[in-house]
Amino acid sequence: MLVWSRRSRWGVLTVFGALFGMILLAPLLIVVLAAFASEWNSVLPGGLTTTHLQAALSADNLASLSVSIQTALLSGAAAVLVGTAAALSAARLPPMLRRTVDLLFHLPVAVPSVVVGLGMLVAFSQPPVLLNGTRWIVIASQAVLVLAFAYSTVSAALLRLDPGLAQIAGSLGARPTHVLRRVELPLLLPAIAAAASLSVALCMGELGATIMLYPASWRTLPISIFGLSDRGDTFLASADTLVLLLGTYLLLTVISGAGRVRIPRLSHRSRH
Repeated sequence: MLVWSRRSRWGVLTVFGALFGMILLAPLLIVVLAAFASEWNSVLPGGLTTTHLQAALSADNLASLSVSIQTALLSGAAAVLVGTAAALSAARLPPMLRRTVDLLFHLPVAVPSVVVGLGMLVAFSQPPVLLNGTRWIVIASQAVLVLAFAYSTVSAALLRLDPGLAQIAGSLGARPTHVLRRVELPLLLPAIAAAASLSVALCMGELGATIMLYPASWRTLPISIFGLSDRGDTFLASADTLVLLLGTYLLLTVISGAGRVRIPRLSHRSRH
């Protein structure tokens, strides 16, 4: 650390803790309190109730949560597949062409999400590819929005791979597809799992492009939350937000567990 004295370190930690508490913990705490508040006319809620949470767990809201999960999984999977394939291909390109590919894949991050939504709406509202009014335009738009994050995560992991491993496998007669399947992809699996987690988390909370594109039969939970807050129903919106947070946490826990790689240990017999 650049701060050497104990007093200075404690000062830095105190400032960090204060900023972390005000920026992240305090809003989350307010949302949790509002989800259980019966009224709020002072600094703290005037009473607590589970009515809003019960309403947030109604069949209609759970259907919106299911739509959010399905959209996040499909969009995240598409982004990870395309981003991983693009990162593997770009790593073998000349430096100038590789920088061009990087720029193209990062374009969705450089523009607001509503611009992406408007572009998708204009592009896919008429034949030959008619997606407007279907769930697929929502899934496609969210995949485009998170594609840059999946591509960047896998590309960064590729830069840390030892190229000698693939070269050794190739010198032993392994085909490029075999090297990719047995050497590179297993080493990239933690980065791919991280890209999947990040993509799914971003898709679960996406609103800007989705609100422009979603059909009535494919309403995600963030859209429901936005509608409730727009009508002034803050308590029920907070309860829905709490359900969204819990659903996202459980989904990311499952993805994180699925992405863990267990390397089997060699038994005493196999070593001989």
